[in-house]
Amino acid sequence: MLDPQTQVGEHDVERGLRLLIVEGAFSGGAVALTTGVILTAFALHLGASNVMVGVLASVPFLAQLLQLPAILLVERQRRRKRIAVLTSIVGRLMLGVMAITAFSTGTTPLLVFLAAQCLLCGLGAIGSCAWNSWLRDLAPERRLGEVFAKRTLWLTTINLVLGLAAAIALDLTDERSSGRDIVFAGMFVAGAVTGLASARIVSLMPEPVMPPAAGRVGLRQLLQVPLQDLNFRRLLAFVGSWQFAVNLATPFFTVFIVRQLHFNVSFVMVLSVVSQIANLVVLRYWGRLSDRFANKSVLAVCAPVYILSIVAMIGASQIDDRGLVKLWLIGLHLLMGASVAGVTLTATNIALKLSPRGGATAYVAASACVTAVAAGLAPILGGLLADVFAKRKLEVLVRWSSPHNTFGLPLMLTSWDFYFLIAGLIGLYAIHRLTLVQEQGEIEPREMMGRMLDDTWQGIRNISSVAGLRSATAIPVTLVRDARERLRARRLPGTRNIPPSK
Repeated sequence: MLDPQTQVGEHDVERGLRLLIVEGAFSGGAVALTTGVILTAFALHLGASNVMVGVLASVPFLAQLLQLPAILLVERQRRRKRIAVLTSIVGRLMLGVMAITAFSTGTTPLLVFLAAQCLLCGLGAIGSCAWNSWLRDLAPERRLGEVFAKRTLWLTTINLVLGLAAAIALDLTDERSSGRDIVFAGMFVAGAVTGLASARIVSLMPEPVMPPAAGRVGLRQLLQVPLQDLNFRRLLAFVGSWQFAVNLATPFFTVFIVRQLHFNVSFVMVLSVVSQIANLVVLRYWGRLSDRFANKSVLAVCAPVYILSIVAMIGASQIDDRGLVKLWLIGLHLLMGASVAGVTLTATNIALKLSPRGGATAYVAASACVTAVAAGLAPILGGLLADVFAKRKLEVLVRWSSPHNTFGLPLMLTSWDFYFLIAGLIGLYAIHRLTLVQEQGEIEPREMMGRMLDDTWQGIRNISSVAGLRSATAIPVTLVRDARERLRARRLPGTRNIPPSK
């Protein structure tokens, strides 16, 4: 069952792609219940410091460095499904160990929690190396966007449902209570169960036999191939700077909202659900656009929105009204959820697309290692500098004076606000690096926005059908702007009798 197939027909490929999509639901369950906000909240529940939060956030990324020896393992064993399934089973069992720490106090549970997280992520990295190479040979290139969009749709839906359940469970229990212990333990046990179910589904997917090895290949020789590819090196420069920018700030969103803004963990879970809803609404839309206009074109639109949303988190600490702060955070999480859907989908696809079929292992592993170093160092640096920024403050006053009145806009940066600003600056540099990457079929961001507006207008014209309604609601912000532009064009002299474009 775990050995590769010498012949993988079209029927086998379709069955494998269907299983890949279904597997996303179960792996999504493990992700939803044991990572992100819940992982950070569990660590804070156990008494973790800012440094410990940063280390926990960095472990999944630094563990990706194990993809380097995993390349040799895959190339020599050439049994990618066996590697992926076995590492998944052992790694997901660590979630049960992490669940036990909920009923203990002190430093020891935190160290056990950290050790289990390291083993889970380390085995996941080894399995991921085999998994990515396997999928590159299984999934047809022309359908990468469609297949992964559907898979991520399942994953996001499960994230949404379980996120709501987690928010309710946390809201019904008091901090530091035995009830909260049971809730966290239950989440990690459930994550272990769904993770093992995911491994079972993966074992049923067909694996094409890898092409014969040319001979014994060393690690340096393998990595030289992607590093000698100029276009792929440009992609690595974007990936590294982007991951550093994002992971300098986002791992500390929960800490910022709970400790600096003084909201409950349950509200953080609500924000996570809001983000997942936005992600769910636009995900398939980004998948279609990436297949039509290339991954880079979608990235060029989504990446700036995501970075600007991170910087705009500063606004939450400038508003005094608690109700307005909640609305501000909800709005930002809607934007981040919608934009990160496109970034996550296309960043993975572009690395696969720029790697050669049958030889994707080294390319994908090189991208993963750059991600590991950049995304792993960023939260550790953030945790170490947390106390430094906590003791510093930057005040800026913008004042407008006129003969009749004076208007002042004070801006005060403290603690985590500095992270959001620095992340924005590094993110702008990452977007610049993206412009140097070349991908077949890419179009300019301005043209991409125009195509999106045209698609939206088509949705308005077909609004009588359910499909048309869904298209019209894909990106609601563009509707008003599109209508205004068309109305303005019709009012110009000589254009009154020109029919609208199709």
